[in-house]
Amino acid sequence: MAPIFTRRHFMLTAAAGALTLMLPKDALALNDAQAKSLVDSLVGEINKVIASGKSETAMYGDFERIFRRYADLPYIAAYALGADGRSASAAQKKAFTDAFTGYISRKYGKRFREFIGGKLEVKGVKAVKNYYEVACTAILRGQSPFTVTFHVSERTGKPLMFNMYIEGVNLLLTERTEVGSMLDKRRGNIDQMIADLRKAS
Repeated sequence: MAPIFTRRHFMLTAAAGALTLMLPKDALALNDAQAKSLVDSLVGEINKVIASGKSETAMYGDFERIFRRYADLPYIAAYALGADGRSASAAQKKAFTDAFTGYISRKYGKRFREFIGGKLEVKGVKAVKNYYEVACTAILRGQSPFTVTFHVSERTGKPLMFNMYIEGVNLLLTERTEVGSMLDKRRGNIDQMIADLRKAS
């Protein structure tokens, strides 16, 4: 079946170009050592979880706590909801952020669980426009290493991760597409989309 394209899909290219413009101009008050320190701690906690031997469900709970501690969740959730957030009430935005946090914890937790028996290593950090990019290498058993990149800013007044690439897949743009598709299926009904999101992974 041929893919069905909606207006959302044609907006993604423009969204990618505008992505860094959404961050504050003073984001580089943050320095490379602080950005690297944040990701060192983040990666350390991810490595600890994947080496823990815990059940899948327990690991997802741990990954959610990691996201809540190290990620700028209000920004990531608002970006994923996009223009539809303008019509959402404060209660809907809060419910969406909570549901979205659980959803990305499960979704990306599944990817991190693939690292069991391996680890992430921080390799380098550089300033990119108005944020920092921290590159890591995923070293897995029986597989070729690949790159995982974290974007860090100080939008909230403290260093937080606001985007992530795993093998070139951009979290922000991917989730904007996914959430948009969920909304399209529900004909723009935000409450129904939130209910779907709570069950999605």
